[in-house]
Amino acid sequence: MPRCTISAGHELTAEAGAEVLRAGGNVYDAALAALAAACVVEPVLASLGGGGFLLAAPTGESPRVYDFFVQTPACSRPMEELDFHPLHADFGTTTQEFYIGRGSVAVPGIVAALFAVHRDLGSMPMNEVLAPAIGHAKQGFTIGSLQAYIFSVVKDLYTATADTRALYGSPDHDDVLLGAGETLCQPDLADLLENLALEGAELFYRGEISARIGQDMEQGGQLTRADLENYQVEKRHPLMVNYRGTRLLTNPPPSSGGLLIAFALGLLEAEEIRSMGFRSPAHLQTLARAMELSDEARLEAGNETSDRLLDAELLKLYQQRIKRQPRARRGTTHISIVDAEGNAASLSLSNGEGCGYVVPGTGILLNNMLGEADLNPGGFHRWPPGQRLTSMMAPSLLSGRDGSLAVTGSGGSNRIRSAILQVLTNLVDFEMGVEAAVTAPRIHYEEGRLSVELDGDESRLGALLADFPDHHLWPEQNIFFGGTHTVALHKGQFQGTGDPRRGGVCIKVG
Repeated sequence: MPRCTISAGHELTAEAGAEVLRAGGNVYDAALAALAAACVVEPVLASLGGGGFLLAAPTGESPRVYDFFVQTPACSRPMEELDFHPLHADFGTTTQEFYIGRGSVAVPGIVAALFAVHRDLGSMPMNEVLAPAIGHAKQGFTIGSLQAYIFSVVKDLYTATADTRALYGSPDHDDVLLGAGETLCQPDLADLLENLALEGAELFYRGEISARIGQDMEQGGQLTRADLENYQVEKRHPLMVNYRGTRLLTNPPPSSGGLLIAFALGLLEAEEIRSMGFRSPAHLQTLARAMELSDEARLEAGNETSDRLLDAELLKLYQQRIKRQPRARRGTTHISIVDAEGNAASLSLSNGEGCGYVVPGTGILLNNMLGEADLNPGGFHRWPPGQRLTSMMAPSLLSGRDGSLAVTGSGGSNRIRSAILQVLTNLVDFEMGVEAAVTAPRIHYEEGRLSVELDGDESRLGALLADFPDHHLWPEQNIFFGGTHTVALHKGQFQGTGDPRRGGVCIKVG
């Protein structure tokens, strides 16, 4: 009989958590083991040089969110002094611009989180928690088809610097990144993880690593050694909202992803979604309209996101707008775990696309969060000093009146909120099982364009596409639409699935 289930974006990520569980670790030991493994085996999507969030819900204790997302430096430098330049990621049918360089690096938080969460919730020694990740870094692992595809998407970004070419380049071809079937070994990263297990986060934030980062960032960067020394993991109360008799816990402000999901659910609760029929014209139009209005409300509420977006009067106004005719007009991964006692962990982490700079002797590619347009809606180089950047990441926990639990979250930049929203409504409104809820075709609205995953029948989309003339049709599932790796516990029975869009897997541990 399984006693725990874990879903993640790579088999070795999930297996790292499962290995720790089999050795007697708890859910949070497993989450940290999976986090560390993801930073080894999911390059581009995860790195110790990035940040993220953990929604932890230990049985019998108050749930809490560990915010270890990246933070802006204390001081900015003049633009003309920065190493900061644009490159494009190519999804095949669309491209997206990102900025990389040392001037794009924000203060990373993942290493701090490993030890803060372990101190509060862990039960195993840190060297045992990190052992699976160390093994994969030292012995190497085989690049799969998804990792090869992701490398192809970011080819221009990862061949732009000698650092990333040396770390991720193919040994057989110049200026080509590793392909499917090739092996990635990261001995420097293995050594670093071993040293972190012995010395703790101080090594990274106050020791020789921070000194090296601070020194190197003097050449075109903004991050300083003092920024690293002053970084702290923040513990927050989850944002809690009710939806059709269920309770959703999700990421609270200052991040915006959970808030926008809550706002969209508030809009949809006023609609008879189930009676419309799944993927019916009415269902798709209502869903798209909710996404469109969430975008509008985000702009109307401004940067003071929290209170205004959940204001009853503002929500009522947009519930009325959803009935009107509509106007014509990146790198993350996730881990979900739940055990038979109901202990749950929902963990999202990101490195952006990486800045191109690898900390010498560590194998750590630092983030490029200051170069992500999604995270800097007011424009680059306008961020307030010494503050958390907002994020779309929204690790979430849905609980029913019958005691059932569903743990979910997603990668995918601005698509995170729409991916999670659709999984939640599939679970609640259409009472789907986890696998069906995750694998069902998705839509996404952003900046005037509606993107639609096709499911073999385009005829039903006529009215929807007429309402949204700026649209893009995707012939099959794609990484663009996120990766909602999800697990659930209902009446003692586990369900779980990894999102196939991002190579997801699910492991049940006996």
